[in-house]
Amino acid sequence: MEVKVSWNGPSGMSFRAQTGSGHMVSMDGAPEGGGHNLAPRPMEMVLVGTGGCTAYDVVLILKRGRENVIGCDVTLQAERAETDPKIFTKINFHFVVTGKNLKPAAVERAVKLSHEKYCSASIMLAAMAEITHSIEIVEA
Repeated sequence: MEVKVSWNGPSGMSFRAQTGSGHMVSMDGAPEGGGHNLAPRPMEMVLVGTGGCTAYDVVLILKRGRENVIGCDVTLQAERAETDPKIFTKINFHFVVTGKNLKPAAVERAVKLSHEKYCSASIMLAAMAEITHSIEIVEA
């Protein structure tokens, strides 16, 4: 896996990234740091990637278990250290899983498997941050 990140130039603190799969992503800094607030911050992108990783796992696990899942949202709320390096210290994942007759135990199992076995991003972050999760099941 490879990505290339390039600075957009001396007029600010924006960057573009090209992924190995050929996609482009923009990032920008806060105005107080020289950015123009035109794109997500790099640390927000870490959360975006982690949320995508775990949501992907949860949906795949539920589908493989023949659960009738039709929606999955995960909201990540993170706290960071106050001093440099400002690593994540706490991250809560709130899953809202929508489907028909979903078994709560199956949803809980899917989230647990993602966090403990499959989602490389959340497992990596768990080495430094306290990870918690909550689950809400919505009947379709």
